[in-house]
Amino acid sequence: MSTVRFFLGRLAEDRLLLALLAVFGVLLVLDPARASALPALVDWRTIAALAGLLVLSRGLEDSGVLAHAGRWLLTRVHGERRLAAALVLFAAALSAVVTNDVALFIVVPLTVSLCGAARLPVGRLVIFEALAVNAGSTLSPVGNPQNLFLWQSSTAGFVEFTLAMLPLAAALLVLILALVPLGFPARRIDLTDPSGPRPLDRRLMWLSLALYAPFLLAAEAGHTVWAAVAVIALYLGCARRVLREVDWLLLLVFVLMFADLGLLAGLPWMAGIVPGLVEQPGGLLLAGAALSQVISNVPATIFLDAFTDDWRTLAWAVAVGGFGTAIGSLASLIALRLARQPGLWREFHLWSLPVLLAAFGLAWWLLP
Repeated sequence: MSTVRFFLGRLAEDRLLLALLAVFGVLLVLDPARASALPALVDWRTIAALAGLLVLSRGLEDSGVLAHAGRWLLTRVHGERRLAAALVLFAAALSAVVTNDVALFIVVPLTVSLCGAARLPVGRLVIFEALAVNAGSTLSPVGNPQNLFLWQSSTAGFVEFTLAMLPLAAALLVLILALVPLGFPARRIDLTDPSGPRPLDRRLMWLSLALYAPFLLAAEAGHTVWAAVAVIALYLGCARRVLREVDWLLLLVFVLMFADLGLLAGLPWMAGIVPGLVEQPGGLLLAGAALSQVISNVPATIFLDAFTDDWRTLAWAVAVGGFGTAIGSLASLIALRLARQPGLWREFHLWSLPVLLAAFGLAWWLLP
């Protein structure tokens, strides 16, 4: 009974979830005939991947290994600004290799663990990491879902796609790094906990580390749902307390987002205004960036791909659209939820909205 009460209490406090539920109700009233198609609107492989990664990252966090890694990092990077730049570069590089959401499941818990060792603006560090993975993942065909979709649907090879994205990815990363001095002072980091982090739970650490690579490989091979079930079953038997601390409501947030965005994209007026806009000079860039703010950049990519053969401009447009509102990129939503910092949504938009405008200007200038 206490678990149900806790869940209902969390539900009542989750403004994003309540807003998505309200929007869902309105959209269903506007288009009740699509109620039967709701399960098809949800990408269940993404939900399963998210569930597995939530459990694995929580297992690593609870084992204490991230706290130890964070303290090791703080003993080698003594300035707050240098730490921010190092985390931005690490997050950006990682996102180009293992996708932006997986990178955040590694970097954000590591950053949160720094709270126990030093007085740092952890929330702002997470904001910059979210911006960094959106920039870094732009480079690679496998860096984010929209790039993967466009790479598979186009005739471009891996190297050709990467070279086409390189100017924008480099410019975006330079932009984020240029903002670091504005967000972080050059002051020295003082450790606030001389006793050091708590002892390692080596059993939980090795369980979590050992499952990471097989889970990602199974997901890559198309067995995401079964892999997630296996991970949850293993933790249920070996480390049940980890499952109690996972943010399961995040899965409901994503299910509702898929449903809401799918219903919104299916409204007749959406298909009516897009063709005319795409045909205008710079229209595709504007359409991709703007539409991403409303329905997120992955659905925007799939939707706009039906109206153009210019995969490069579309890829640039939705990469820019990943900034701005938190909805623009699902990776940003993941980062904000993982951080668990009060007031972070408002501060995120104070940084991300200006970055959207600057990124759009860079893309407009760099596009041939």
